[in-house]
Amino acid sequence: MKLTDRLLKIASLVTKGKKIADIGTDHGYIPVHLLNEGYIDFAILADVNKGPLENARKEVRHNNLSDKVDLRLGSGIEVLKKGEVDEVIIAGMGGILISELLEANIEVAQSTEKFILQPMQAHKELRKYLLNNGYEILDEVLVREDFRIYEIIVAKYTGKNTNVEDEIFYEVGNKLIENKDELLNEFIDKRIHAYTSILNKLEGKSGKGIDEKIEESRINISKLEKLKTL
Repeated sequence: MKLTDRLLKIASLVTKGKKIADIGTDHGYIPVHLLNEGYIDFAILADVNKGPLENARKEVRHNNLSDKVDLRLGSGIEVLKKGEVDEVIIAGMGGILISELLEANIEVAQSTEKFILQPMQAHKELRKYLLNNGYEILDEVLVREDFRIYEIIVAKYTGKNTNVEDEIFYEVGNKLIENKDELLNEFIDKRIHAYTSILNKLEGKSGKGIDEKIEESRINISKLEKLKTL
């Protein structure tokens, strides 16, 4: 079993020897990989749908790991009890949905040592939720897979909110800049391209909402260009 670059990067952020839960596990590739490597000893594999969970069950059986996993059908971290695992992976979902999953079981969310979160979209909304709801962003990394660059956020609940000096840092995480991530400039260029596309679509149009969108896009392009020089 060979993991994709995205899944490998997520797996690399798990702490050795910790008990983990993989929420929305699909085929269970990440925990199966970590168990096969002897990097962890136990994992809970959970999914809200029966089909993906059965796929994970087959993968677990194929790798003779049934005694090291617990498979659970259910939504998000609601399938977990406080203290069952140390670290939780939530990958391949929208950022808003990830926020909602954290809210759905506050006791587990606040007691988990580390979350490894990989939003497929709405990354800005996820950062905003985390930083304004008592979570500290411990680390962030980018990984390229095919034509996309994915963001992975490592966070932990501390009870303290983090003030962000500019809204642009919800879009490009401070940790990415601090770490000088090797994909940062390419990632920023993609964000600039997205805003430029908006401007091109709105060219020649006007109206209150349209004018505001044009101004917002121009301001964000300027801010993103400056981030590339930090």
